[in-house]
Amino acid sequence: RWIVEVAHSWFNRFRKLLVRYEKLSETYEALLHLAAAIICWRKVGVIYG
Repeated sequence: RWIVEVAHSWFNRFRKLLVRYEKLSETYEALLHLAAAIICWRKVGVIYG
């Protein structure tokens, strides 16, 4: 359960995901994927940086 809470806190750092301003669900989903990619990029940078 705590793993999910940590993941939610990572996504909550992206203001565009906190409040859904987009009308299309595809746009919101694309932003969600972009946020996930940025989170992964930062985690890899910490490990290998």
